[in-house]
Amino acid sequence: MRLFVLLAVALALASGCWFPPSAWAGNPAEPGPSTKPATPGVELANAISVITGAAISPLLGVSAVGAWKYFHAATPQERARLPWFAQRWFWIPALMLVTACFLKDTLGLTAPRLLKKPLDVADALGHKISGLIAAGAFVPLVAAVFQSTEPEAALPGSAGFLAAIDLSWLGNGILVPVAMLAFFIVFLASNAINVLILLSPFAVVDAALKGFRLLVLLTITATAFANPWLGAAWALVIIAIAYFIAGWSFRLSHFGMVFVWDFITLRRHRFVPDKASNRMFLARQLSKVPARTYGTLLRDEQGSLVLKYRPWLVLSKRELVLPPGSYAIARGLFYSQIMRVEGQGLAAVILLPPRYRGHDEELASIYGLAGVRDAGLRAVSRWLKELFTRVPASGICATRGSSPGPSL
Repeated sequence: MRLFVLLAVALALASGCWFPPSAWAGNPAEPGPSTKPATPGVELANAISVITGAAISPLLGVSAVGAWKYFHAATPQERARLPWFAQRWFWIPALMLVTACFLKDTLGLTAPRLLKKPLDVADALGHKISGLIAAGAFVPLVAAVFQSTEPEAALPGSAGFLAAIDLSWLGNGILVPVAMLAFFIVFLASNAINVLILLSPFAVVDAALKGFRLLVLLTITATAFANPWLGAAWALVIIAIAYFIAGWSFRLSHFGMVFVWDFITLRRHRFVPDKASNRMFLARQLSKVPARTYGTLLRDEQGSLVLKYRPWLVLSKRELVLPPGSYAIARGLFYSQIMRVEGQGLAAVILLPPRYRGHDEELASIYGLAGVRDAGLRAVSRWLKELFTRVPASGICATRGSSPGPSL
């Protein structure tokens, strides 16, 4: 199945995302008489390192490559022929944004979380936007390592005929979709780190995650400068690791995107739950269906809760019947969960996106759940309020799904 997904994505990239590199690049600079052009093999090795690094941090990677190309251009004419990402109007503002993000991450360690988290959200959105731009307008230029050749005069005979055939378009046509696919796989893993940063409540964890990502990027740069083939080998190891966690990275990235979008657009104020089925996330692995799988929850004809989902959001539809039992909604401060009663405790089964905040009672009625109870910080807040509020003994009454303390 994983191989089928990769082949399908590669076919889509080859058919829908391919365009000639000359559409974005400037006129190629003619090498001087003493310039020794790099072989396609070395160019390919360098391209693997550059694309992998750009996928880890698109804005930093693309702007750094652009600045390097700009300062290594020998004449003003060569600088004028450089591609768009090597022009000063791009890489100077881009590096300024990277510097601002670095200062935010370092100086913001002591800042209140309520002030830093909105900046982390903006950083995550910028990471996605720069990744999309790099995938479509940067990777094809870097991956097109085969240059078009025009022999001055074809020799007579079969040898001359073969020398006149230009197959650079075929080589680039194969390499560019493969490079875009590799970029996408590594970018998913990098974007998953951004989501973990958004979900983390601790500044130290945020700094550790960002430091780890920067360390990986620095190792790619160092090995590529030491030896192109060593850099390419290390980049291929990173691509392989990202490939094996691609499913996890994709689900976590989509989970974070949905949560961020619901938060910043205040979607809960205009959202109305459907009377039969609603889209949610699976909270934990059940029957080999991984956690954070996105699907539609409904009741089937037998009255069982069923999650209908599509792997990778586009493959054939599948169904997961939730285990029988009593379910209730645990209402949290930022988002809620559908919990299954197991013995004396509760186990999370479904994660509700932030759009469902304020609709807990309605959702419990739609699915016939066993009420709504506070959980997490909301339960602690309620418990403290009840503790320090004078309530007459005769006025104490049971509420649906309420819990006596801050238990989850």
